[in-house]
Amino acid sequence: MQDPNEGGCPFGGSGQNTASPPDIVHSDKAQLDFSKSMSYGDYLHLDALLGAQQPLSPEHNEMLFIIQHQTSELWMKLMLHELVAAIADVARDELSDAFKKLARVSKIMEQLVHAWDVLATMTPPEYSAIRPYLANSSGFQSAQYRCIEFALGNKNAAMLKPHAHRPDLLAQVQKAFESPSLYDEALRLLARRGLPVPLSHIERDWKKAYVESDAVELAWLVAYRNPKQHFDLYQLGEELTDLEDAFRLWRFRHVTTVERVIGFKRGTGGTGGVSYLRKMLDVVLFPEIWKLRTAL
Repeated sequence: MQDPNEGGCPFGGSGQNTASPPDIVHSDKAQLDFSKSMSYGDYLHLDALLGAQQPLSPEHNEMLFIIQHQTSELWMKLMLHELVAAIADVARDELSDAFKKLARVSKIMEQLVHAWDVLATMTPPEYSAIRPYLANSSGFQSAQYRCIEFALGNKNAAMLKPHAHRPDLLAQVQKAFESPSLYDEALRLLARRGLPVPLSHIERDWKKAYVESDAVELAWLVAYRNPKQHFDLYQLGEELTDLEDAFRLWRFRHVTTVERVIGFKRGTGGTGGVSYLRKMLDVVLFPEIWKLRTAL
């Protein structure tokens, strides 16, 4: 039997011919010889991708743990690809393009929420068996996740430190930290459209944490009370609401899965584990958009 860690099909041959009937293959004129052309595996670099799962323990369940986190990183790579482009779209007043990308980000987050369902099939004894092999590695150290947090406006200079040992990763995270967030660009757009956003919220140090403003809420209320007149701004507000709604679900599912699998043990990265994650549930990314609903 082939080692499943090496990728490919882990099952041995049965000795039976399981190929498609020749008439079906030939009638479709399917290409069968890829010795001189690019194949599916070549295009997707499947040898590298499927060879990236290298369990350190003898435990069967470590493969689940590795694939869960690797696939999450792939989804986060796409999320960042869309988020960065959407922020640029908003800065250029190209809202229809931004809406498409933001809707995609929300759908990606739905995928990440459901991924926790798979990891939740790992029981506490199964996780305890692989935990010693993880050392201090933790999702807390994910550079891509940190870039997503910064792009969504949750700025915290202390979160640069876990990446200080990798200048290449630090440069990526630093760039996200120093750039205007999605919400910053949304407020600048409102101001360009003549809505009364205070100068303090459109010309500021983008590295600082966002501070909620009653004046910003009033600016958003102009669009929400006149949705026909300001329909694209109103729609932008709802796209941001969808995005944060999905992000909250992702965070909540993370907390419940961690509590289910490890209880209240400290995280491998040194955080308080569940206690730390619960604090993150209280972070509101776009506060005025949620608060204004009471005033409508």
